[in-house]
Amino acid sequence: DPSRQRGNHPPQRGTLHLEEARILRQEAYAEAQFIMELEAPRIAATAQPGGFVHIRCADALPLRRPLSLLDADPSTGTIKVLYKALGAGTSALSKQVPGNVLSVLGPIGNGFTPTRRQPLLIGGGVGIPPIVFLAERMHAQSNQSSLPNGASRPLVFMGSEVPFPFACEASRLDVAGLGDAAFEGGRASQAMAQLESKGIASRLASTQGYDGVFNGFVTDLARAWLSEQSPADFSEIEIFACGPEPMLRAAATLAAEHQLPAQLCLEEFMACGVGGCAGCTVLVTIDGAPQMKRVCVDGPVFDATAVYPQL
Repeated sequence: DPSRQRGNHPPQRGTLHLEEARILRQEAYAEAQFIMELEAPRIAATAQPGGFVHIRCADALPLRRPLSLLDADPSTGTIKVLYKALGAGTSALSKQVPGNVLSVLGPIGNGFTPTRRQPLLIGGGVGIPPIVFLAERMHAQSNQSSLPNGASRPLVFMGSEVPFPFACEASRLDVAGLGDAAFEGGRASQAMAQLESKGIASRLASTQGYDGVFNGFVTDLARAWLSEQSPADFSEIEIFACGPEPMLRAAATLAAEHQLPAQLCLEEFMACGVGGCAGCTVLVTIDGAPQMKRVCVDGPVFDATAVYPQL
């Protein structure tokens, strides 16, 4: 929505909450990856895919850390975040245990806005959480879709250069355009078990040679799938992506090549997380004019043409 990027007050201003959130679960995965579930009912009630929370990781660390939402369930009042323990903040967060209480601010940011029936969701590394959240929210709302042509059918591609932080299994869901066909990256058969159990098609990509995983970058997998689609299919496809900058640029390039709409969820270092410090500003182009926008409250989701106008 361009109007919210022209200085109007972001819609999340009226739904921002500061909660003392109790840790319900903390699960560790390979390569210092963690999934934490927290009890935060007010945040869970209004959180949208693409938004994030700002967490105080430890009493000794006053600055919060922004973490994308992996899930938010209004019925249980819970949220989940997936993160990698890299610096002082996330390392301290990884040592927290169930029962501890953390100060959590959120939900923050503008989320994804689906408009077409065939969303192609692309997530890379720590950009996976918003993509999983979006896929599951789309699936949950499939019977009450407001899209002009009916319910959406999300297709999820995820890439990682370390072991995936979730259970994987051989997919039983056919993906038209991949199937059993052999292409340069090899057959992609592995899927995220959580999505598979809900009937949401997904495939995985990596350059690490994992069995049943597409051998290449996740955007290479997306390119292989797009190359098999018909001209009529392109009228229903749109791209949603979150991940490191090179992956976002590659996703935007795919969208430009095929004249597809695309929305990108950006990652940026943040201090306040609520628009006051302007430490997370990025240069975007809106209506042909370059502008500085704050990733935290003007984003983190932007139109791909705003982020990469030259493509």
